[in-house]
Amino acid sequence: MSQHTLDARNSLCPMPVIKTQNKVNELQAGDILKVTCTDPGALNDIPAWCRINGHLIKDSYEENNEVVIIIQVAG
Repeated sequence: MSQHTLDARNSLCPMPVIKTQNKVNELQAGDILKVTCTDPGALNDIPAWCRINGHLIKDSYEENNEVVIIIQVAG
């Protein structure tokens, strides 16, 4: 299991979800991806995309006007 980061700051919907999808496609099952966004809609959009695709949200929170979402990639 590897840890990865994705900087999706200054991207508006739907780009944070698209960038997340593209990055997840590069990763292995069990990998952890930390996504950082400035679009507040990503706090709902990325977890919804993860549910549809079977990925696990380990954590999600807002910090310093940024949204942070921790994803575990499904197998």
